Amino acid sequence: MKIAILGAGNMGLSFSKSFLKYELIKPEHLHLIIRSQEKISKIADEFPKSKISTFEEVKDIDADLIIIAVKPQDFQAVAHNIQFTFKENQMVLSIMAGINIEKIQKLLNHPLVVRAMPNSPTLLGMGITGYTAANGISFSQLINIERLLNSTGRSVYLEDEELLDGVTALSGSGPAYFYYIIDAMIKAGIEMGIEENLSKLFVKQTMLGAYHLINNSEKNLEELIKDVASKGGTTEAALKTFEENSFKEILKQGILNAEKRAKELNN
Repeated sequence: MKIAILGAGNMGLSFSKSFLKYELIKPEHLHLIIRSQEKISKIADEFPKSKISTFEEVKDIDADLIIIAVKPQDFQAVAHNIQFTFKENQMVLSIMAGINIEKIQKLLNHPLVVRAMPNSPTLLGMGITGYTAANGISFSQLINIERLLNSTGRSVYLEDEELLDGVTALSGSGPAYFYYIIDAMIKAGIEMGIEENLSKLFVKQTMLGAYHLINNSEKNLEELIKDVASKGGTTEAALKTFEENSFKEILKQGILNAEKRAKELNN
């Protein structure tokens, strides 16, 4: 398989590294297309055997799959300025937030579109990606796409494209929510007199341990909380403060607002 990536930023490059790491494509079959001429030498150091071009240089693409990895706000301008024509059998995989399949098909004048929403842990091969496909995509083509997506972590096929905006809000944006909470915990540690690096260690290891407990315990989340929150204890005092300030509701509303913004990006 030959792959071209339009917009080789962080996500595009992390996909590229995963494909090469698991030998799903040969380095010489990878074409990275970027905006800035200045970044070519740096990317060439990381991908010495791959082709690297700017958008202006590309008049034709020799690829089986073209991955659209530009910012959703930039997509319309990029689509209008593309100087090549999509070939009939070329597949398009979009990893842009919010932009639906119909709009991608219309702006690219091309029917074979798969839409996916990965998240930033794909950088470590630990991401999760929701994806869906246009009518006319064959089962074998979908299997090939899934193999590529699974190299970056896990993937889940969704029949209903509408759910992909929810996936964007939940897992696409989700890592930032955890970072936000972790940052607050670290700062609380510092305020209590714990040195910053030590506070980071306690919080990060707590997060890691909690993750493994969730994955390995037969108990549900409420039961796990009760295991820690003994009556009249320290955890109960913290949880009471969260409830009094509607922390859970605020977090939920933030995620719903992220979904709303994902839908707005399509307009």
